[in-house]
Amino acid sequence: MRKSGILMAVSSIPSAYGMGAFSKEAYRFVDFLQEAGQKLWQILPLGPTGYGDSPYQSFSTFAGNPYYIDLEKLIEEGLLTKEEVEGSDFGSHPEYVDYERIYQSRFKILRKAFERFQSVVRPAYSEFLRDNAEWLEDYALYMAVKDSFEGHSWLEWDKDIKLRKEEAMAHYKEELKDEIAFYCFQQYEFKKQWLDLKSYANQKGIQIVGDIPIYVALDSADTWANKELFRLDGEGIPTLVAGCPPDGFSRTGQLWGNPLYNWEYHKSTGYKWWIKRLRHCYELYDIVRIDHFRGFDEYYAIPFGDKTAEFGHWEKGPGYDIFDTMKRTLGDKPVIAEDLGFLTDSVIELVKKTGFPGMKVLQFAFDPREESNYLPHTYIKNCVVYTGTHDNDTTRSWYGQMDSASRDYADRYLNITDKEHVTKEFVRAALASVADTAIIPMQDYLELGSEARMNTPSTLGDNWKWRMKKEVCSMELARSIRELSRLYGR
Repeated sequence: MRKSGILMAVSSIPSAYGMGAFSKEAYRFVDFLQEAGQKLWQILPLGPTGYGDSPYQSFSTFAGNPYYIDLEKLIEEGLLTKEEVEGSDFGSHPEYVDYERIYQSRFKILRKAFERFQSVVRPAYSEFLRDNAEWLEDYALYMAVKDSFEGHSWLEWDKDIKLRKEEAMAHYKEELKDEIAFYCFQQYEFKKQWLDLKSYANQKGIQIVGDIPIYVALDSADTWANKELFRLDGEGIPTLVAGCPPDGFSRTGQLWGNPLYNWEYHKSTGYKWWIKRLRHCYELYDIVRIDHFRGFDEYYAIPFGDKTAEFGHWEKGPGYDIFDTMKRTLGDKPVIAEDLGFLTDSVIELVKKTGFPGMKVLQFAFDPREESNYLPHTYIKNCVVYTGTHDNDTTRSWYGQMDSASRDYADRYLNITDKEHVTKEFVRAALASVADTAIIPMQDYLELGSEARMNTPSTLGDNWKWRMKKEVCSMELARSIRELSRLYGR
């Protein structure tokens, strides 16, 4: 079935109190999606973020970001007062997230809610703790210990707790029990509120496309608590880390720094940890987009300590075996394979064998020097087309910066005559294509420029900040999106 959707991070919703949340504005956005005739809402990873604020470098692959907890719901539940919330400084810019202010204020206000929450026995909370103990206990302890070491990575902790010695674990669990409970409370509120929002979306005919990074962060509960899963030495130091080689995004490559998997160990367990991770994802999302899918075929390994990604090498990944195991264990779950970049024959074969739809990005299509499989006339039905992703500039800004030969090629291919509303022609091309699924970043429906770019790879400090203005999701915009989607059978 042909369908379309919109890509927008939860953080970009124009909620009160500094950044997007599971708030009434999020529910209104779902209503907007329904009015616009959309069937999908694609979001970015929901995990708790640290240095750099990237959702792709999370403190846990299982935990949720406490920034997304709707404070107004906590007011309704009697856990906070309106005066307490409004007396906090979450930043005041309507179009950008001020992460520093959010960090300094959000945990203080959540702690007040937690203190009141503890005063009542709650069977649902006890059930949550029991059902999620397998990952939650390690995560909450990790965050509490991390706080006690002033936020430093676990690699810089005292050796006994860094290496999870039994006496040290018992000591910190007792000494930090209140802090541990505080982090458990955050996860309870996050999951309860998110599943309510997801349920509302599903009732409106909207499926959630969740995005999971292939790798976990080095500074994470996952790595600290499961060292055997990764290529680390006896002290927990990585021997090799993840990234990708020099390409069009970066001449020195991208040094992500994530620990690489010990795939032999994963295979010996029947990919138990991966199955657990994916099962958790399908609790939170309807469809899972796996970032950097080619890493399952071959992955780029960079010596730990290198300053750039220039001197890495390729190694073989688990290939189809992990997906065969996934299908036998979880059933035939919907996946989008992020197969962008230079693709070898073996990557192409892997995507084909899984049956998962790959991705097409129009911003990669218009190089007049060579035939591109990102041009719409080359698509197969089983793919997902985007004008751009979270790593691309907005289409309007990108078009304005194209070299003249590429722009002329795009103009001729798309028959562009209205340069003022050029984004609309790229959106039209995506929706008109044979691809079963088309997903458009919200910034492109709003025809925004580079001020609304979400992420510039290999840079720090100015990413993940864009917020949508209030009231821009008008009925007029919803109508135009719905009419265009219906015109092309979506």
